[in-house]
Amino acid sequence: MLLIRHGQTEWAAAGRHTGRTDVPLTAVGEQQAKALRPLLAELLGDTTASIVLSSPMERARRTAELAGLSVTGVDPDLAEMDYGAYEGMTTPEISRTVPGFTVWTHPLPGGETPAQVGERADAVLSRVGAAGGTAVLVAHGHLLRVLGARWVGLDPTGGGLLALGTAAVCVLGREHGRPVLRHWNLQATNG
Repeated sequence: MLLIRHGQTEWAAAGRHTGRTDVPLTAVGEQQAKALRPLLAELLGDTTASIVLSSPMERARRTAELAGLSVTGVDPDLAEMDYGAYEGMTTPEISRTVPGFTVWTHPLPGGETPAQVGERADAVLSRVGAAGGTAVLVAHGHLLRVLGARWVGLDPTGGGLLALGTAAVCVLGREHGRPVLRHWNLQATNG
């Protein structure tokens, strides 16, 4: 299974929490998405993705398109974490009133908990597993970090241990029958 985080947006570049606001890719984000084509070709090899799911957000769908993927379905469970009252704010801004703030350790007023995001990630993993074949999921940073953590059996807050840049690719697989992170946070070169 391949996970792809969308390309750069203005808010991502500024470190702003971007959950439910549909911010478009920047020109850099579009270039990042296009640069994924050879990396995806290398990772997939002769395998054809049996399912390509995207978050409902345009930034994810556009990344998939520019990366040469044909989205077979839009899955609302792949939406980014709902940051509630902290939508559009940066961690330093939030930390002025909530010292030591992280999305992994502090409540998001009006938003989701990591456990709620974990339930959505588990549902996606279950559906994709039942479909069989090679799946590609195009979504968002915190959601994909939780999904990676859940794949290897960690609590959803384990996603806090998995850094993930824009337009990064991760490969989930198995070793001796156990789920593993084969590759994490791979970046394409712009050649």
